[in-house]
Amino acid sequence: MGTGSKSSHQSYAVSPTALAESPAAPVELGGAPVVSEGVDLAAAAGGAVAEIPEVEELLPEPAAPAEPPDAGDVVPDPVADELDEDAVPSQGLESNAPPDEGDVQAAPDEDGPESAAPDVDEQTGDEPAASDGDQVLAEEAEEETDPPLTPVPAAPPVGQPTGTPILVGGDDFINSEAALVAYDSADGPREVLLTHVSEEAEEKLLDALSIPGTHMEEVEVEEKVKGRLGLDKDKKLGELTSTAVSSVQHKLKHDLPMSDASIAKHQAAVDAVSDVLHDPSISDDEKTMALHYLHQLNLVKDKIDNGGSPLPWMAPYEVTQTKTVTKQIPVPDGEPEPGTLPATVRKASRIKASLDTETGQSSWDGTTRSSANGTEYEIDMGDGWKAVYRPYKDNDPASTEYSLRGQLEVHAPAGAGHGKELVERLEQLHLMNKPMTAAEGEWTYLSNNVKAQGLGNAAGMKAAMETAQGLQDLQVQEIVHQRMETLMGLDTEALQTQMKRIHLEAAHKVLPMKVEVVRDAVAKASGFASGAELAASPGYEPTPATTGKWLSWSRFDVTGKQEEIKSAFEGRSLMHKIHSGNLASLLGTGVLASTEKRAVMGIGSGVGMSEESDKMTGGANSVFLRVQHSGSHLGGGTLIWDDPSVLMRRSDYYGYNGDHYGAINPEHHNYSKNAITRNPMKIAKFSSDGNEVMFGNGIDLLGAEAPSRIVCASAGERQTILASFASRGITDLGGKPVEDVLCLDDYYS
Repeated sequence: MGTGSKSSHQSYAVSPTALAESPAAPVELGGAPVVSEGVDLAAAAGGAVAEIPEVEELLPEPAAPAEPPDAGDVVPDPVADELDEDAVPSQGLESNAPPDEGDVQAAPDEDGPESAAPDVDEQTGDEPAASDGDQVLAEEAEEETDPPLTPVPAAPPVGQPTGTPILVGGDDFINSEAALVAYDSADGPREVLLTHVSEEAEEKLLDALSIPGTHMEEVEVEEKVKGRLGLDKDKKLGELTSTAVSSVQHKLKHDLPMSDASIAKHQAAVDAVSDVLHDPSISDDEKTMALHYLHQLNLVKDKIDNGGSPLPWMAPYEVTQTKTVTKQIPVPDGEPEPGTLPATVRKASRIKASLDTETGQSSWDGTTRSSANGTEYEIDMGDGWKAVYRPYKDNDPASTEYSLRGQLEVHAPAGAGHGKELVERLEQLHLMNKPMTAAEGEWTYLSNNVKAQGLGNAAGMKAAMETAQGLQDLQVQEIVHQRMETLMGLDTEALQTQMKRIHLEAAHKVLPMKVEVVRDAVAKASGFASGAELAASPGYEPTPATTGKWLSWSRFDVTGKQEEIKSAFEGRSLMHKIHSGNLASLLGTGVLASTEKRAVMGIGSGVGMSEESDKMTGGANSVFLRVQHSGSHLGGGTLIWDDPSVLMRRSDYYGYNGDHYGAINPEHHNYSKNAITRNPMKIAKFSSDGNEVMFGNGIDLLGAEAPSRIVCASAGERQTILASFASRGITDLGGKPVEDVLCLDDYYS
C-alpha cells in the first residue's frame, strides 16, 4: 500500500513546428468534406480509406536531396478499414472550392484585389517560403486561439517537492500528465520532467533509441541438430512404421480382432524397410536406421499374431548432425543507427531525493539513485541532456515492479530555466511535445470517462473510434496531396521525417471532428440524446482540476449527479489512517502522495505498510482510502472525507471490497478482474473491514480535495499544525475554518 496500512497513508508523432514551406492549399476545418484534386475521399462516403503513400511511391528517379525541413516527432496511426457514412460529422476537410453566395468575404485592399495576393516569384510562380518570423507568429497566433490548459514555466520553483503539474497534448502519456520538478543542489537546480508513457506509445519511443543487443546481423554458424536421415524421409519409413503401429494399437486398446487393413499397413512398412536393407549402396547410419524400424515392425507382427497389451511408444530414428545455418544474432556494441539516441541497459532505479522536513524543500545531487526490481534504459540525448525510461516490454509483470513500467525521466543539465525545453526535448524520443490545448483536453476527458464508466464496449463506441481514426487518415492524405511536389524532392530519410510530422499535423487539425464523433457516441452510451446535449449538461467539465498540487479529470456521471452520490454514501465516509510518519510533516507537504510519488519527492521508504508489495501489484501509483461508517472511532492521525463526492468526482480511482493491495497487475495473484470496480455506487456499499479505494498519484490536502476532518493525536500536535498553517496563511480547508477541521481524538466521544 502507500503510507500507513491498507486504510492508510501509505498514457508516429513529432512536435508540430512550422514548416519551412507553407502548403499551397492550407487544410482548414469547417464545412462539408470536399474532394480535392487528386485525392480520393471515397471513404467519407462509406468507401475504403485510401492508403498512405509508401516512401518509394513518392520518390522520383534518384536526384540530389533537397534541404530537409526541421525534424519533428512521430506518432503511428493505424488506418481504419472503412468509414460509416452516417458516422462522418458535418464538419470536414475544406478545399479551394468557391464560397457559397451567402458567405461573407473579406473586402479587398484599397489598391485593388492584386495588392492582397502574396508575392509570387515571376520565374517559378511559387510563393515565397515562410520566414522564421512567420513561423513564430503562426505559433503565437495558434497559442492565442487555443492556449495551453497548463502553461509550461520557464523555470519550475526550486525545491517544490511535487513540482509543477502540466498536461502534454496527445495520447502518449497516461492521463496526458507530466510534472516539472526542480531539485535544489550544490550545482544549481536539477530540473527534471517526470511522466508515465502509455504502453501504446512505447513502440514510438523505442524506435528513437539504439539499444545494445537489439542491432541484428546475419552470420553463418555451425550448429548440431538432431533429425531424421534423408533416406528415411525419402522412403517414408518413419511414416509407414508409425501408421502400422497406430492401426494395431487401436485394435489392442479396444480388444478388437486384427483387420486386413492393419495387416496390409504392416506389410507395406516391412516391404519398404526390406527394400532399403537389400540396397548394397546404403551407409552404416542408413542400415542402422532401417534395422531400427525393422525391430519395431517385428514387435508389431507379434501383436498381430498373438495380441496382448498395447505397444510402448515408438520413436522415429534420429541422428545428431552438424550443419551450417544462417542466423540473426544481436551485436552488443554495434554503432547507433543514424538518427537514433544511444541507450544503455541497466538495472532499474529511482531518483533518490531528500526532503527537508523543516523547510519542505526537496533536493537531489543529480546522480544518487535507489535500486528497483526491473530494467531501465539510460538515454544520451546530447548536450548534457539525458533520459531514463523503464520499458514495458523488458519488465515482466510476473517478476518485476509493475508500478515502474512506463516511467520516464528527462533530465536537463544543471541550472535553471529549462522548463520549456524539457517538454520540447520529448521530440527526440518521438513523443508529443506540446502543452495540451482545450480541444485536446476534451479528447482526454472523453477517453478517461470511457474508461472510468466502462463504456468501451458500449454500442457504437468501437465504430466511433474507428471513424475518428479514419477522419485523421483522410486528413493525412489531403496534406500529402497538397505537398506532393515538395515531398518528391526529398531523400528517403527526410521524407520519412516529413511523413511523421504530417501525421501529427493531421491529428491536430482533425481533432475537433474526432471529438464530435466520440462525444456523440459517449453521449448515447450514457443515456443522452446527443453529444450536444451531453456537452450542455451541468456535469460536463472537459478541463481538469488544476488547483493545488495535482491535476485530475472528472467523470460526468458523478459531477452531474452529486446528490445521488451523496445519498449513496449517506452515513459513510472515506478515511485514511496514518500509521507511520508525522501528521504535521504530511500537512507540511500539503499532499497525500503515493509510494511512487513519495520516492521522487524525497520522502524515504518505509512510511507505508506494504510498499514493496504495492510496487509489484501496481498499487504504488495510488493512495489508499477506505469506506468507513461516519461515526467510527478512528483515533489520531486520521484524515476523513465526510462528503466522499468531493473525491468520487475524479476519474482515476478504482476499488476492492477487500484487501487486494491495490492490484492492477493482471499477472499478480491479488488482482481480481471480477472484484475490481470503478463504480461509485458499488464503492459506497463496501462493507469489508479491509476494503480499499485507490486514487492515482495522490490527493491535494490543502485545496479543493481537502478532508473535512483531520484527527490529531494530541492538543500539542493540533497547535503545531495550526501554527504551521498560520505561518503559511492557510485559514480554511474545503471551505471550513482550519480550527474546525483540526480536531482531537475525543471529538468522537
